[in-house]
Amino acid sequence: RRRREEEEEEEDVDDLSPLLSPSNLSPLHQDQRLFRMESVREQWYRSHYPKRIILIRHAESVGNVDSSVYATVPDNKLEITARGVEQAKAAGVSLKELIKNETLSFYVSPFTRSRSTYKEIVQAFSAEQVIKYNEDPRLREQDWGNYQDPAHMPSIMDQRRKVGAFYYRFPTGESGSDVFDRVSTFLESLHRDMRKGRCGQNAVMVSHGLFCRVFLTRFFHWSVEKFHKLWNFKNCQYATLELQEEENHCSYKLVSELKMND
Repeated sequence: RRRREEEEEEEDVDDLSPLLSPSNLSPLHQDQRLFRMESVREQWYRSHYPKRIILIRHAESVGNVDSSVYATVPDNKLEITARGVEQAKAAGVSLKELIKNETLSFYVSPFTRSRSTYKEIVQAFSAEQVIKYNEDPRLREQDWGNYQDPAHMPSIMDQRRKVGAFYYRFPTGESGSDVFDRVSTFLESLHRDMRKGRCGQNAVMVSHGLFCRVFLTRFFHWSVEKFHKLWNFKNCQYATLELQEEENHCSYKLVSELKMND
């Protein structure tokens, strides 16, 4: 995957060659030309950035209603409930009001509950608006282990509270810091898609509560302490990051209010 993305990145530079190679430049103007090349290149890239990056937690799953199912059903196979279907449909309507007729791309966790949430959300948009759908395992839920034994979970959760959600590693599972590492590699891929214009005007991620919190922590370079203060997203709650363009650079601003502990 990495080699393919690097090759495509080189193709982008070729696409820019008419802009970056003005003819009849004297040697005295070479420094100016180099400056212009970088300036035009970055302007071209920035013009393809999405207007918004949107993080959505999946709809209510059967595991959110009855935690005992984790003992017999793999986490990745949990479906959403009837209430979750309605939550996802409502989220689609809300996103449609925000995005209107703009284009969008979806990056979705391969877990069943996230894919089912996407299927309900996407109904709010026309086929022409959705320019990309990509299931990426890096967006999956934190691995809590293959199954969760109800007899052991109270002591495990007590240990997690003492150590902290970021550093505690579940037996045969992941820590929050492990999720942080895969979020970092996902951001590299997302950034390449953004620079190539693959995201359209909106990049939407349908994932999980901890992933959304870790994404924000990594994206905005928040501290671990701030991560621990951030409440988990409710089912189908979403956070919006809006593009802020200035003369020489651009950035994203979190415009959604998120609940945090004092």
